[in-house]
This record gives sequence, C-alpha cells and structure tokens, in this order.
Amino acid sequence: MSPRFARLLRDSRAALFTMLGALAVIWAVQVANWLDDYRLSYEYGVNSGRLDELPDILTMPLLHFGWEHIEANSWPLFAFGFLAAYRGMKRFLLATVLIVVASGLTIWFFERPETVTAGASGVVYGYFGYVVLRGIFDRNLVDTVIGVAVAAMYSYLLLGVLPSAQGVSWLGHLGGLIGGLAGAWLLRDRGERTSKSGPKSGPKTASNPAGPGSALLKELDDLGI
Repeated sequence: MSPRFARLLRDSRAALFTMLGALAVIWAVQVANWLDDYRLSYEYGVNSGRLDELPDILTMPLLHFGWEHIEANSWPLFAFGFLAAYRGMKRFLLATVLIVVASGLTIWFFERPETVTAGASGVVYGYFGYVVLRGIFDRNLVDTVIGVAVAAMYSYLLLGVLPSAQGVSWLGHLGGLIGGLAGAWLLRDRGERTSKSGPKSGPKTASNPAGPGSALLKELDDLGI
C-alpha cells in the first residue's frame, strides 16, 4: 500500500467519524430542543441586525424547528461533509468555519429583523459548493470527477438560493454556497504538480501520454490502485 493511499484511508476514516459525531451532536440537541418546545431555536438562532445576536451564527447550524427540518438536512450534511473532509481534516475544518460564518453573516446582515433563522442547510450548501469546485482549483482529476457528478445529481439545490419558497432561509443557503465556493479557492492546493518524467508541456509520445485518461491513471497510480 502506497503512503498516499494509506493517508487517504486515514483521512477518510477521520472524515467518517467526524460526520457521524457531528450528526450525533445535532440530533442530541434536537431531542433537547424538542423537549423544551423548540425554545433553543428561538433563543440561539440568528435574529438579524443585533450585535448581541452575532455569536448565534455559530450555534444556528446545530438547531432546527422540527423533525422534518432536521431529517431533510441530515443526509446531505453527512454526504457532502464526508466528501469535503475525506482528503484532509485541516482544510475541512477551515472550510467549515468559513461556511458557517459566511452563511450566518449573510442572514445577520440581510434577513428581516423579526425573523429567527436556524438550521444546518447553509452548511449543506457550503459543502456542496466546496466539493463541486475543489477538484478544479486543486487540479485533482478524481476530485474534479466527484465534483462534476455531485453538481449533475444535485443541481436542483441551486433553486434553494432563490427567494421563492416561504419559510426557507434562501439567504442562509446563498451565504453558505458563497462561503463554500470561496473556501475551495482560498484553501486550494498551491503545491506544484509536476510529472516525474518532466514538465507537463512536453511532447505527446508513447512514453509521455497526454489527456484525461493519462491524468486519471496517474491519480490512481499515486494512490497505489
């Protein structure tokens, strides 16, 4: 097993347990919130425009307004979160902070003052944007293929950033998506990706094939597959 593949397995295992732990915390908070008639959501959700409400942008993703609300967020949060984390926890944690802050601040600045917003959907949209663009900015073919597949299967999510549905925080979705896209750029891999046989601009010969197929083979070879 190559060192890179071993590292990928280690990071994937950490990503799995991290997302399972995050869901366990969110569901535990939901039970307490439900028993308290959802007062936690109203108390620690985000009410825009008030300085004393700013810290609540950090608690908002943990809170929901009902079982259907948390069920709708749980699966995409786990799936997109795992894909965002499986190549390294450090960048994932930094991206998560950026997404949470971007989503929360967008709500705090632009939402109506009488509205209280809670839920993890802004984080879901952030992870979605991060996963879609990360491979392109990292010039990583495997992650690019994953991003294209995610974009194709879940493109309907982009409807959620439009001000069309009642009771849905489209501003939180939009802020989270912007945070995820920005995170993919700001946290991109800046290392040089060069071939062992020379620069990528070399001639196209049988010993130095070019094109998507050879790039994919190189990615898989680097992982020891």
